[in-house]
Amino acid sequence: MDEIRRIKRELAYKGVILNIYKDYMSLPNGRTAIWDFVEHKGAAAVVPVTEEGKILMVRQYRNALERYTLEVPAGALNDVGEPKDICAARELEEETGYRAGTLEWLININTTVAFCNEIIGVYVARDLIPSRQHLDEDEFINVEEHDLDELIDRIYRGEITDGKTVASLLAYKVKGA
Repeated sequence: MDEIRRIKRELAYKGVILNIYKDYMSLPNGRTAIWDFVEHKGAAAVVPVTEEGKILMVRQYRNALERYTLEVPAGALNDVGEPKDICAARELEEETGYRAGTLEWLININTTVAFCNEIIGVYVARDLIPSRQHLDEDEFINVEEHDLDELIDRIYRGEITDGKTVASLLAYKVKGA
């Protein structure tokens, strides 16, 4: 297979959690192409499991979809070097108002490999300890308890479509439940 290589990278937009670049790529056919590249500092997600085996989910408005979604709690790393388990524990408490007594790695997910380097570390939280939510001033999150099988059914009915949530719940069903 002939080599594809980046010739140059230009910053097009600098954001809070991501940067967008124009990558100039040398292709095997001798041509040059411009590819979009979204640089993301990474994130963590968590499947919080109650003593009764219910999953805590968060319902929040997502501007890109113009609707509310039901998701596993998650959030961006504070910086590229932050351990993902630390981020997962923080996001769990911030979004649900619970701390994890135990936190165990489940899977890693590359969310959109065609143009973004984001990787999400997914963890399972058990032995939940009540605390309180610490929402950002622009976050409005409702916490809900659901049965795992009901959530899986909602995935297959097309009601839960968030990639990290789908992958997290299915992995938990297979590996962690």
